[in-house]
Amino acid sequence: MSRAAHSVAMTGEVDCIARSHLLRPDGQEDICFALWYPSRGQSRETALIQRIILPQEGDRNVHGNVSFNPSFLERALGEAKSAGAGLAMLHSHPRGHGWQGMSPDDVIAESKNAGAVFGATGLPFVGMTIAGNGAWSARFWKRSAPRTYERHWSATVRVIGKRLQVTYMDSLAPPPTQTQMQIRTISAWGEESQADLVRLRVGIVGAGSVGGFIAESLARTGFEDVVLIDFDKIETHNLDRLLYANQTDIGQHKVDALGAHLKMSATAENFSVKPVIGAVYEAEGYRTALDCDVLFSCVDRPWGRHVLNGIAYAHLIPVVDGGIHVRVNRRGKLAAADWCAHTAMFGRPCLQCLGQYDPGLVQTEREGNLDDPKYIDGLPDGHPLKARENVFAFSMSCASMQMLQMLSLALAPLNQSDPGSQRYHFVGNSMEKPQYKTCHTECLFPSLVARGDSCELFNPA
Repeated sequence: MSRAAHSVAMTGEVDCIARSHLLRPDGQEDICFALWYPSRGQSRETALIQRIILPQEGDRNVHGNVSFNPSFLERALGEAKSAGAGLAMLHSHPRGHGWQGMSPDDVIAESKNAGAVFGATGLPFVGMTIAGNGAWSARFWKRSAPRTYERHWSATVRVIGKRLQVTYMDSLAPPPTQTQMQIRTISAWGEESQADLVRLRVGIVGAGSVGGFIAESLARTGFEDVVLIDFDKIETHNLDRLLYANQTDIGQHKVDALGAHLKMSATAENFSVKPVIGAVYEAEGYRTALDCDVLFSCVDRPWGRHVLNGIAYAHLIPVVDGGIHVRVNRRGKLAAADWCAHTAMFGRPCLQCLGQYDPGLVQTEREGNLDDPKYIDGLPDGHPLKARENVFAFSMSCASMQMLQMLSLALAPLNQSDPGSQRYHFVGNSMEKPQYKTCHTECLFPSLVARGDSCELFNPA
């Protein structure tokens, strides 16, 4: 699916502040500014709205329509420059519904100030409009020649709150053509929800057994735009767990074999799959991950999870993570098999606080020690990095839990969007009570929310 190179994202908290101000009880238009930070993917630039700047007395004139005074822009520009951020202008169309176009006055108000904003911040001026039903639209004003700035529409505006809500510009992210193969799926949640759901660009990091099941589920559900990131090749010992592979695929890169398989499984009329041979902590994998609206973490090592954890907060891309841990006793008999699923994002605990990786091992992996057999052999028995046991059925169940996490986030059935952190015990046949936690008070990640590329802790060199 072809999609424009721009998007906007914000947290539910920022969205709430903006809409509370802009959607006035008296039905008049209003205005405010906001600071934003860039998130530059391989093919998409996202403006991450980080903080709202509300007007003070005398900053604007509300008269049915709204206008702002130069002092308001000057104050907002000063705050943006001080924070090393870009500037966005937000205003309301209270009688509008869905994605909004621009009136001649709107165009003049944004275009005539684009040069001043770019000159002060070095970043494009971003304009945003909220409709009366809460739907956002957005555009970037980019310098095309001296004293000339052109409008580039954003294809999507994403709000990452209790659920993931997306407003699409239909001309840039067109509604999918629903096929006969999707009738039973559509009957579960309706045409409108299906159209919004399957337009999400979804990335799967790790094309092993769990990632393969998730990818198959996405393709058959009708998703149109799937990204696969993995550097591994298929080996003989993988074939008992890879849904998409057989003996003729041995030696192929996993993402290539899986991508070819998905093209045969997909039910979308315009299905696109992008295989990326690499790791998410390498430049191409990292930047491609930033092009996605949702990411599935199907990795089993700390470095990849650490980077994905950073992306979830700094770049406002929800990361649906899972894991499997199988243990055998000294006689080689199954003693325990547990798997879990959860979503790391603003407002929910991060993967580190959930105990999904040991931050102390991130540098150990970066130094190559986790690929050293002597280092692995020296770990104590039962260490998660030493475990390699898994079976097809366990991967299938873990993938199902992760897929349901994503569907809850996007569909929010009966306003229930958060299943919590889930854990299942095969031995004992029990599901733990879901956990709804927050990050530890000393956790770094909540302080990185919406900082995008300005947060350089996770950017590949």
